[in-house]
Amino acid sequence: VLSHVAVMEAPGYGRLLLMTDGGMNIAPDLKQKAQMIENAVTVAHKLGIECPKVAAIAAFEQVNPAMPATVEAALLAKMADRGQIKHCIVDGPIALDGAISPEAAAHKGMQSPVAGQADILLMPYIEVGNAMYKTLVYLGHGRVAGVVAGAAAPIILTSRSDTPQAKLHSIAIAVLMAEGA
Repeated sequence: VLSHVAVMEAPGYGRLLLMTDGGMNIAPDLKQKAQMIENAVTVAHKLGIECPKVAAIAAFEQVNPAMPATVEAALLAKMADRGQIKHCIVDGPIALDGAISPEAAAHKGMQSPVAGQADILLMPYIEVGNAMYKTLVYLGHGRVAGVVAGAAAPIILTSRSDTPQAKLHSIAIAVLMAEGA
């Protein structure tokens, strides 16, 4: 499975945040989401994040059978617990605030090594990932890069409206991905 991995830097956040998938996989199934995590983990490793913390994003932290994203997020977390997804810690379902804000995670009483300190956000659907990416760029004034992972060689994938700086950052991430590939 090929998947888009965005590397994002938000002002005031203090570290890089990776996100998948806002540009390729429209409505990934469980198997595709597991591969998307593995692809994003590969990018994280290239960036020096040894054991990335992955948040499987949903509307909230409870499993609701009527909301497939929550069920799949819980299954992905269990798959990681059992070694089916390796070299990372996966938890879910987790709402975005609980994934990236230690304060929100504490307020919600979340007990998870991922809560408030996610390195990778696994988005349930392309619309969610695409909106997150563009919100960070246009409202949050963040810096971004995009690469397609899972191929024999990295592929640069930017938004049509990305700045020259974002395109340069994407080239840099692709070069980093190609080293030692």
